[in-house]
Amino acid sequence: MSTKTWRIGLIGFGNVGQGFVRILANKRDILKNRYGFEFKLVGIADPIKGSVYDPDGLDPKTLIKLIDEKGNIKDYPKGRKDIDSLTICRSDDIDIVVEVTPTNIKTGEPGLTHIREALKNKKHVVTSNKGPIALAYRELKELAVKNGVMLRFEGVVLSGTPSINLVLESMAGVDVSKVEGIVNGTTNFILTKMEEGLTYEDALKEAQRLGYAEADPTADVEGWDAAIKTVIIANVLMGGSITINDVEREGITKITREDVRRALNNRKRIKLIARVVREGDSIKASVKPEEVDLNHPLANVMGAINALTFYTDHLGPVTIIGPGAGRIETGQAILSDILAIHRYIMGGRY
Repeated sequence: MSTKTWRIGLIGFGNVGQGFVRILANKRDILKNRYGFEFKLVGIADPIKGSVYDPDGLDPKTLIKLIDEKGNIKDYPKGRKDIDSLTICRSDDIDIVVEVTPTNIKTGEPGLTHIREALKNKKHVVTSNKGPIALAYRELKELAVKNGVMLRFEGVVLSGTPSINLVLESMAGVDVSKVEGIVNGTTNFILTKMEEGLTYEDALKEAQRLGYAEADPTADVEGWDAAIKTVIIANVLMGGSITINDVEREGITKITREDVRRALNNRKRIKLIARVVREGDSIKASVKPEEVDLNHPLANVMGAINALTFYTDHLGPVTIIGPGAGRIETGQAILSDILAIHRYIMGGRY
């Protein structure tokens, strides 16, 4: 098997970046032997965790050891420490830029600038950052094509569970008329706990204790996170051109334990459903709590698990269920996109 060594630059070393590097540390030999994929992680830029650049390659195991013991990589024993994110975007020494900074749904920054700069400098880009894809998908796609590189973003909707590439690649040729599903694990966890008898307030506290919900849970419980994912589904998978302001949005904060119990008595479950529907030449999108019949696949998706049902012309409804968050899970999405670039460049071999 022929092999290729890819030089990777990583922007952002929070949970997702760490998850990706943990995978690289654990699977170097498997990636080489199974796929002919070799790598050098030559740079990391993170304003909090630390930045380091070494053209000879950074050792993933040393990076993870530092993160686990000290919470940062500022004491990495080799390399330059004076680099920043734009250095990685512009470096001639890097083939693939992995952009995993936090999502900003209002401006897309700083991720949007990172991705633009990397594509302009003819770098392949892999990202899990929802903001840039939701706000500037067409621009970024055209920029990638213009510069002969690839932009991939499997992790922006269901983390490592295939959704974007499932439709674009595995189901290439189908028309999707409707997509509906559960795309926010925090709210699904809260609704599950309310079914078990907790109040909304207590269920939220439990989600925060377990790390599913932030200290400020607004993005999840008011439906903003689901809405931004709905925009991506509409624009990327269904050819839409909507913004987050076009999404009819309602969160779960008004749902009571009594509402959940009443729905169950009627053989239904309340779920926060993201939905995109094509109606002629227009696209309609919504995120809101709905009562779902117990015989529907989405009704039995419990806890922090996510799911999407795609309604297609050739296959009918296709449902995918799996984790929608997590550092290793999203790191897997990053890895799968990088391997897809590798497969394409190597002419489909492996």
